[in-house]
Amino acid sequence: MADIKTASAQSTAARVKAEIATDDLSAQVAALREDLSRLSESVVALGQGAKTAVADEASVLTERVRDKVREEPLLAIAVTAGVAYLFGLISRR
Repeated sequence: MADIKTASAQSTAARVKAEIATDDLSAQVAALREDLSRLSESVVALGQGAKTAVADEASVLTERVRDKVREEPLLAIAVTAGVAYLFGLISRR
């Protein structure tokens, strides 16, 4: 009879430990989901910042090229012709 009570007590203790472990695991999974959510928000913000920086730099470079073409149109035509000639040579192969 004492063995049955001991086994029952051990079984109850095991169930309690399992429930505690399950609750702990659920809390850890919820914390991980929250961390992943914050991480994805950070990555999105970083990507948007990089996109803005690249767009700004592209605008600056475009303005520089426009200014240079306005200052020296013959040089711009010569460079364009040279690049087109090189592309033509490469495309023949």
